[in-house]
Amino acid sequence: MAIHPRYASLLFGVILSAVMVTIVSGTVLALNQGITPDFLPRWAKSFASTFPIALPTVLVVAPIIRRLVCRLAGQ
Repeated sequence: MAIHPRYASLLFGVILSAVMVTIVSGTVLALNQGITPDFLPRWAKSFASTFPIALPTVLVVAPIIRRLVCRLAGQ
């Protein structure tokens, strides 16, 4: 399934945000509260509350970081 190239940046942001939030929220939850029988529902709640913050952040910050890296790398 291919998407139109116009939406590549949006798809990148969605995937990056989802992966980042999954890893970070799970790690923080496990470190702070341990892995208990209700870990997965708490993780899902943590994901659901942080993904709406992470997605717009990535969509705004990623292009800025790309330009900065290109500048620093002399491209």
